[in-house]
Amino acid sequence: MTDAAETPAPIAPEDHAAVTVAEGEPVRRTAPIGLLVRLVDSVRQAILPAIGIFFVAGEVREALGFLPLLGLVVMVIGFVTWLGWWKTTYRVGAEDIRVESGIVSRQARSVPYARIQDVSLEQPLVARLYGLVRVKFETGAGGGEDLNLAYVTESEAERLRETVRAQREGALDIDADDPAAEAATADGQALFAMDEKRLLRFGLFEFSLVIFAVIFGAIGQLDFLFSWDDMYDAVLGDALEGQGRKLAAMGLAAQVLSAIAAAAGVVALGLVTGVVQTFVRDHGFLLERTAKGFRRRRGLFTRTDVVMPAHRVQAMTLGTKWFRRLFGWHSLKLVSLASDAKKASHVVVPFGQMDEIVPVAEAARIALPPESIAWVRPTPKAWIDTALIVSAGILVIGAVVATTVSPWLLAAPVPLLALVGGLSWFSWRRHRHATALEQVFVRTGILSPQLTAAPKVKLQSVEIAQGPLAQWRGYATVQFGLAGGTMEIPGVPIDEARRLRHEVIEAIAAVDFSVAQEA
Repeated sequence: MTDAAETPAPIAPEDHAAVTVAEGEPVRRTAPIGLLVRLVDSVRQAILPAIGIFFVAGEVREALGFLPLLGLVVMVIGFVTWLGWWKTTYRVGAEDIRVESGIVSRQARSVPYARIQDVSLEQPLVARLYGLVRVKFETGAGGGEDLNLAYVTESEAERLRETVRAQREGALDIDADDPAAEAATADGQALFAMDEKRLLRFGLFEFSLVIFAVIFGAIGQLDFLFSWDDMYDAVLGDALEGQGRKLAAMGLAAQVLSAIAAAAGVVALGLVTGVVQTFVRDHGFLLERTAKGFRRRRGLFTRTDVVMPAHRVQAMTLGTKWFRRLFGWHSLKLVSLASDAKKASHVVVPFGQMDEIVPVAEAARIALPPESIAWVRPTPKAWIDTALIVSAGILVIGAVVATTVSPWLLAAPVPLLALVGGLSWFSWRRHRHATALEQVFVRTGILSPQLTAAPKVKLQSVEIAQGPLAQWRGYATVQFGLAGGTMEIPGVPIDEARRLRHEVIEAIAAVDFSVAQEA
């Protein structure tokens, strides 16, 4: 919204301290050195257009003629960046955080502490060199609803986070009944960490071909600047055609070996890409249990520092994939009230063995299922009905194609029908649920199995959903309300669904939330 309030008194550029206003609340600007970081980011974004100008010019002499123009553009960007910093102020009040910005038209955003779900700190590479931090106030709405302050000093970022948490919770986030909180020191108790050897092993399991998507994306983005066909003909065309002729003359065996070598090259590139991605994202990964909750720090170029209050953890998800499962590797993710922005990542163990995951789960006060737990499979009716509906669609499409193209294609849908039946059977076999230790456990997944566990008292709602076919067939989907995720059990007989709902509602009703900490 446009702010019609009085503009705060000017603040000297070199002064990053509080300035007293009429209300007695401090008004601040972000760190002046952050202007340099913003300018570097702006110049970096101008690199690709500069490369495009060079190719369009065609000759070095003509390209050099654009340098004064580029210098003028950098100067304009620098002035606008400085003006934007000068016109941006923030105020930490008794009830909210207020940020005012805008060069031509002034804008003010005020977010009450009650809406701030979490405060995370982020340090891009250049900002880290100057000891600066981007502070993100997550409201849970995502998108433009979140507040960002870039860049402030590390001490100011910590002060903002502690101030918001103290205002949000009314006190430090300590659970007196939590033994893990009592054991945690002010510096934190290390629960999980990954060194370079672990990161390398993790990266080998993170096979990725995203580099090809980046290359093709770059081709699409820069296509308006110059012709890729001309570049191909000038640089690669003759060489590739020559190699193709040599390969064709070498015979079938050489062609097969070349195909194998090309496939091996793609695999090697995928492995290297996975390792690079892993190191960039998770370098220096450290999870600690502090008096305020779980603190996770990671990142090679962009360092992130996230604290997840322990008492706001609603559930946890233990996941793996078919290949890494053979070697006993799993991941653990916490579902928190602060993660309902969907994009927020609350992975606390990206790549660990079960003996490393158990202490983290215990610190979150969520138990893993005991070996003696009685797992219950849902009724296969839901999967049979879905498979029949999909199969009917395949048969109709197959009949239309066979009628219009060729009767010989009438048998074409048979492999698809077998595939649908097989996947439905495997999916049903992998779905199981159980209740024990005052928790609800749900297992799902074929190639990427995962286990979700949630204390009954942390669930926000229980809903029994039935479509017309499910009502006729006597089954339902039980949906549990989680602010930061989803948890549901499909294909539950209606009597069992009602029993589950009654158990969870009774567990929630037994707690007096007026005297308990926020769940």
